[in-house]
Amino acid sequence: MAPQCGRNQPVGSGHAAIELTDELIELERLAWAEQQENWLTVETAQAVQAAITARAEATRQSRDDVERELRRIVRHPAEDDG
Repeated sequence: MAPQCGRNQPVGSGHAAIELTDELIELERLAWAEQQENWLTVETAQAVQAAITARAEATRQSRDDVERELRRIVRHPAEDDG
């Protein structure tokens, strides 16, 4: 089954699928765009970190796993085309 990303859709190929929301993905895309422009704000960085923590707690997933999968989806989207 191909990885999916969307509201509460499992993503990833690890032992347990990491569940990401569209809102979390969009927030990370904003932060990544700001980083690319060397203009990442503290507010954006804090918002992403808080959202990752909240998602990890809500899904009882490892915070590190959620963050790793989120970054992979946003920063390396071609890997999902495979």
